[in-house]
Amino acid sequence: MFLFCNLFSLKIVYHDLVLYSQKNVRFGVRNAISVTLKAGKDSSDMVNEKAQKYVGYWLLGCCGLVVGSVSLGGITRLTESGLSMTTWNLIRGMKPPRSEEEWLQEFERYKECPEYKYSKLGMSLEEFKFIFYMEWAHRMWGRFVGLAFFIPAVFFWRKGWFAKGMKPRLLLYGTLLGGQGLLGWYMVKSGLKEETMSLSTQEQPHVSQYRLAAHLGMALVLYSLMFYQGLAHLLKPEKMAAMSEKLLRFKRYSHGVVSLAFFTALSGAFVAGLDAGLTYNSFPKMADRWIPTDLWALEPWYKNLFENPTTTQFNHRILGTTTLAAVVTVWLLARPVPMPYRAKLAVNCLLAVASMQVGLGIATLLTYVPTSLAASHQLGSVSLLSVALWLEREFKMIAK
Repeated sequence: MFLFCNLFSLKIVYHDLVLYSQKNVRFGVRNAISVTLKAGKDSSDMVNEKAQKYVGYWLLGCCGLVVGSVSLGGITRLTESGLSMTTWNLIRGMKPPRSEEEWLQEFERYKECPEYKYSKLGMSLEEFKFIFYMEWAHRMWGRFVGLAFFIPAVFFWRKGWFAKGMKPRLLLYGTLLGGQGLLGWYMVKSGLKEETMSLSTQEQPHVSQYRLAAHLGMALVLYSLMFYQGLAHLLKPEKMAAMSEKLLRFKRYSHGVVSLAFFTALSGAFVAGLDAGLTYNSFPKMADRWIPTDLWALEPWYKNLFENPTTTQFNHRILGTTTLAAVVTVWLLARPVPMPYRAKLAVNCLLAVASMQVGLGIATLLTYVPTSLAASHQLGSVSLLSVALWLEREFKMIAK
């Protein structure tokens, strides 16, 4: 009986030990799985964070290439090189003439266009080579921008690094980028016909100022969208002790500054297209008048807004000074308001860049539009737009 009781007790203890061990094993497995999943989740978050940074850097890199294209396009316009390539071919156009015979053939094609007949008559072959290479470099840079965008975009897409909301934006960027090439050639075609002379008050053919403005405007839209999205991938909100109503109100102010910077830059395309910078080279008055006498010289009146060199320069002056006034106002209103460091820095940079840009514009005007100053003024417009977009992004993160 005693032996039976001991055996029964041992059986119970054994059963309890087995249950306890199974319970611990299950707990250990669950714990191990939990730790593994957590580690996997942290690793996934780390990969996603790195992917977001890679995408952000890539977008800002593309923005830099777009700025380079805009700058080259401006220099091409200032050196009157844009009409030197009279044909457009996506593949064959990548190779410039190599032999002397090929250069002479290309030069003969250029001699048939109106620009040579009216303003470049007697140009030497060496002079033609310079303007040809300027336009060729601009077109090749545009192709390079396309490769720098599309190849990484396909790679990142396949890697799954784009969020769902990012994919439609990429399709929009790609469409704008492809449209830029087509619009560029459409713009050049307008300067290869003598009919262009009847569309403006100039004495020689030029590309249409409307198409030039559309070409620049599309580039600025593409740049703005990619730049803002790049900042969204890289910048993180800064912590604030308290949020004020005045600070939230600055979001509306930043919208206005971005719009003014964009339209001021766009109005510069009409000034460049009509060579309006050479019309009145004094500041602040125009030929000792605040309002020039030929401001409304064309009929009907609305043609003056985009086809009268005097009016386009006057409009650009007004938009430029209005933008500076708006920036100064934002800066003054921002001084007493507590805000994160980056937002305060963006406000200060905005004032500095706007002041520099107006100074460059005045210097360009007074010195009769030298290429170096005019190109710097154009880059200044992109810089001002960039800082305004940066400020817009900072205020949006604060509002959240």
